Amino acid sequence: MDAPKSCTPEEVATVNVISAKDLLGSNYCYLDVRTPEEFSKSHIDHAFNVPYMFITQEGKVKNPEFLKEVSLILKKDDHIIVGCNSGGRGVRACVDLIEAGYENVSNMEGGYSAWVDAGLTSAGDKPAEELKSKFRP
Repeated sequence: MDAPKSCTPEEVATVNVISAKDLLGSNYCYLDVRTPEEFSKSHIDHAFNVPYMFITQEGKVKNPEFLKEVSLILKKDDHIIVGCNSGGRGVRACVDLIEAGYENVSNMEGGYSAWVDAGLTSAGDKPAEELKSKFRP
């Protein structure tokens, strides 16, 4: 049996939003790790939402079921682009996924905010600032 893979945030592959858009037009999946509240405001078409963290009365708490929930919708050999709001949670989620054996994982640089800033959203006439969220308790 192979030893668990070790990964640091600096080792996570990163793609910019233009590259991510192109890759999502092929065989890549988009894993949105924002909270359900953030996701419901606006999200990338055909995205899977599995929150990496939740906001609770105690503050930000990592989703203890994150890897289990991901395993129910994505396979370890799927090509996955991970995104959050601005990139931080996405990198941490990528580290966990890579260490769990997921083989083709990239973080979308700048997260959904960068996607919105690049004009890639299909959310109609909503102003960009309405589509972005601040992950703060």
